[in-house]
Amino acid sequence: MDLFSFIDCANRTQSLSDLFDLLVGSAADEGFGQVAYGALNYEESVRLPEHPMPAVALNFPLDWRKHYFERKYHEIDPVVRRTAIHSRPFLWDHLLEQKQLQDGERLVLRESREAGLKHGMSVPLFGPSGRISVLSFASSFDDADPIRHMKHLHALACQFHVAFGELAPPAIGKKAIKLSPRERECLTWTAEGKSSWDIGIILKISENTINFHIKKAARKLGTNSRTVAVVRAIRLGLIEVSGLSGSSPPAWMDTAPTEADPDQPSPF
Repeated sequence: MDLFSFIDCANRTQSLSDLFDLLVGSAADEGFGQVAYGALNYEESVRLPEHPMPAVALNFPLDWRKHYFERKYHEIDPVVRRTAIHSRPFLWDHLLEQKQLQDGERLVLRESREAGLKHGMSVPLFGPSGRISVLSFASSFDDADPIRHMKHLHALACQFHVAFGELAPPAIGKKAIKLSPRERECLTWTAEGKSSWDIGIILKISENTINFHIKKAARKLGTNSRTVAVVRAIRLGLIEVSGLSGSSPPAWMDTAPTEADPDQPSPF
């Protein structure tokens, strides 16, 4: 399933179970059908049954799940512990290459691979009030190439995260989000794949001013990430982007693993 079919189906989904099944099916098309979604620094009330915290929804092998939670591996799992320091998707194989990784963290990654999760990648997801979530994709194939599929999986993760947020109980007194014309303009150009520098040239204002408007819009949309802000703005009908068709994610989903997003601040 391409990204835009996923968005359309997610918009019509009314349950976490159906939404998660949709995500798993789409990720499986990329060869990464083992999926886990977790809330790292808060307790999410909407969860699939029999999934202990911090898991919200996952379909990893049953034996591995039982082993993982019985041994409280979520307390030493490097994905759980190190998501907050990443602003972009990261690969499990790259975690293993880090010299500062502790022995217990290496043990979790090695045993997960023995359990059938051969290659994996995780997407950090930042929400309002400092909330940090993570969505991980893993493959059971030895020759799986997560880098090749990173852009599409990142796009799926962001869309799932936004759709899931709409399934959660609404906050009391929640107000409609209103963006200024300039904020909508900046997000629209961002969705078209333009950098802050590009948008500044187009609108004939400074790059700093562009960043100011994008950050302000992102705060209204309950995120620190311009990527999630664009996703949420499109989903809420606050901006319209022409030419978003085909199976390839738009340019603003570019996720080169070594490139940091200068407009996404650290959660700390």
